[in-house]
Amino acid sequence: MLCHEFGMMDQAPHPGKRFDCYEPERYGCIRVADDDLQPLLETFCLGQTYWHTLDRPELGLAYSGVTLIPPETCGKYLEIALTQPRLSALAFLFLQATQKQQFVIHFGI
Repeated sequence: MLCHEFGMMDQAPHPGKRFDCYEPERYGCIRVADDDLQPLLETFCLGQTYWHTLDRPELGLAYSGVTLIPPETCGKYLEIALTQPRLSALAFLFLQATQKQQFVIHFGI
């Protein structure tokens, strides 16, 4: 089964630093099945994100790469995740990140 992984970052990323390595254990990531996330990918494009580095602003998730999701986008993504009962763990992660004002890192498939 194809999965995406999401985790909260302890420290905010800095411009110029790249996140290219697959390190889900470093961020205590949760796994989300691609089948559960796939229907929402277009909706996730409503939020500002960064792909691999803060120097590359984008919208939405880097499907097969690394996405840095800023705290201000986590609130939007929380609302989206709450529409799907199977994404309750992801919704909780976005809630925590919003409350703590922390970035979320996403490792695509």
